[in-house]
Amino acid sequence: MMTPFAWLTLSLSLYVVGALLSLCLARNDDWAIKLSGAAALLAGLAGVAAALPVLTSAQPLLASFDGPFVAFARLTLRLDALAAFMVLVISLLAAITALYSFAYLQEYRGRAGAMGFYMNLFIASMVALVVTDNAFYFIILFEVMSLSSYFLVISDQDDEAINAGLLYFLIAHAGSVLIMVAFFLLYRASGSLDFADFRQAQLPPLQASVVFLLAFFGFGAKAGMLPLHGWLPRAHPAAPSHASALMSGVMVKIGIFGIIKVGIDLLGATATWWGVVVLAFGAVSSVLGVLYALAEHDIKRLLAYHTVENIGIILMGVGVGMIGIATHQPLLAALGLLGGLYHLLNHALFKGLLFLGAGAVIYRLHSKDMEKMGGLARRMPYTALAFLVGCMAISALPPLNGFVSEWFTYQSLFTLSHQGSFGLRLIAPIAIVMLAITGALAAMCFVKVYGISFSGAPRSEKADRAREVPWPMTLAMGLLALLCVALGVGASLVAPVITQVAVSLTGEAAPVVAHGLTLFPGNPAQTSLSTPLIFILLLALPLLPLLLYVGAKGGRQAFRQRGTPWACGYEYEGAMAASAGSFTQPLRVLFAPLYRIRKTLAPGPLLQRTLEQTTRAAENAEPLLDNRIVMPLASALQRVSRAMQWIQHGDFRLYCLYVVAALVVLLLITMA
Repeated sequence: MMTPFAWLTLSLSLYVVGALLSLCLARNDDWAIKLSGAAALLAGLAGVAAALPVLTSAQPLLASFDGPFVAFARLTLRLDALAAFMVLVISLLAAITALYSFAYLQEYRGRAGAMGFYMNLFIASMVALVVTDNAFYFIILFEVMSLSSYFLVISDQDDEAINAGLLYFLIAHAGSVLIMVAFFLLYRASGSLDFADFRQAQLPPLQASVVFLLAFFGFGAKAGMLPLHGWLPRAHPAAPSHASALMSGVMVKIGIFGIIKVGIDLLGATATWWGVVVLAFGAVSSVLGVLYALAEHDIKRLLAYHTVENIGIILMGVGVGMIGIATHQPLLAALGLLGGLYHLLNHALFKGLLFLGAGAVIYRLHSKDMEKMGGLARRMPYTALAFLVGCMAISALPPLNGFVSEWFTYQSLFTLSHQGSFGLRLIAPIAIVMLAITGALAAMCFVKVYGISFSGAPRSEKADRAREVPWPMTLAMGLLALLCVALGVGASLVAPVITQVAVSLTGEAAPVVAHGLTLFPGNPAQTSLSTPLIFILLLALPLLPLLLYVGAKGGRQAFRQRGTPWACGYEYEGAMAASAGSFTQPLRVLFAPLYRIRKTLAPGPLLQRTLEQTTRAAENAEPLLDNRIVMPLASALQRVSRAMQWIQHGDFRLYCLYVVAALVVLLLITMA
């Protein structure tokens, strides 16, 4: 029987083989698409097989290799509960996006080989990063992940993609610099690059706080939290949709993983204000992220802003968990981390589903503008159904998975409001209100998205001619939709597993209720909820008024149409239907100051000028070597050659004389 490390090695090997085969077969698109997709699919399944035994046993596994590549850095792998959880999230979404790519990459013929190479390398770097236990290899893999995703962003090679990629490149590497400085401070304190030695380092409180802040903002840039989110709504829409699903679903979670790794695992979350900072940034990111999403008409840009929102929700849970650890409240710590980690998994699934659904629409319409969609539910029924499940999940509607993780986050905030100091009790209700506002605005936003894109009449000729996408794409979306339902209905089975991950980080056992969703953990018998019961009630309640109506009208008579429907409903729908802009116009007026903040937080004129100057400098630097060095040398050699041509007369006897003269000169040199 294969061990978890054997499965992990197989998974990484398959990603590398898939990347190399895809690159070698770049001229044969069909084989490149098939082999890169098959390798990623099998590698993802192997990654799931590696993670599950560790999650169920909650025992960390270690593997160490002394200096296989670099003498001063020992390659150590640590497959603990948190790493196994991240491997599971990455591998699950990677396998499903690989299935999706079999059909989707047909749109990228001519570039499919390079795309398969970067995609497999991108996934492999993320999987390897979360299990490495050495700062040197962590940074190397972090850079590989950033560079491979950068090349995926610029794969379209248009101005929008190149500008988005350059902005992403600059912000990602600015974050990398902060992370390297944080690791350098830990290295100075411990004398080693191993995370095991970092955990044992005794840092003064001020230095520990500096390390935490450096890591928080460095990884926060990768996570896309406000105000470091400027790259995210530009890079995600520019990338191919299956790459957008992975970038939004799992790559930004590497930022969350890094914050947890440094703040909790390496530093122990010793200061209460660290958790307050994480909670505050999370609350602001969640509200502003959904507000900015509401104003968007580009479906992928809208989904990218919702990534900012959901990263904020995850950070709220992580922040509460860090407060619980710092104040020695194991129940609060476990509840906060349970909510954050559960939402991390859920967001990977429903955001992956939504990006794949958006990709399916773009695959048929070749447009990201929602104003050119409409009526797609009748023409693309399977895509519409899967996208509807994703909309309901991200809106936290029961019994889907988004509801469960947000419920646990509410639980942690309610618990915080009843424990701790006065300041913490004051912070908790504010965070609860902000989370409630976020949920309400998210539901409104996805009513707009689904209503404008899939309901009503077609708004363009392409929308009118749209048809369902190929079966690999519909199957991939269907699997993610089923997982969204399963993680909601089966929360009582999933929550104990994620609780073990949370408890492994807190270091103390906590009596978290795992077989129900409890509002007040102190008295679970009074306030527990059952997601299967909610599921049954939600299925049964709509049938009750229907049965009453049928009984009152008398059987079949109830279903007979009478008269012409109301004009705004059907007959004049094309002329009178709401647009994406009119739907959110009142909110844009009401929250105008917050939308003005977006312009301030977005890359401003200074950064834009910097990018333009950098581009011009690169354009000028590219021919500099040729103009100043290569061409002058070539011209000089040509002049010397022309000057030496007089010695070439074509007479064999003269050439023999040259040879004799050369030998005489060499003989004189040796005698001197």
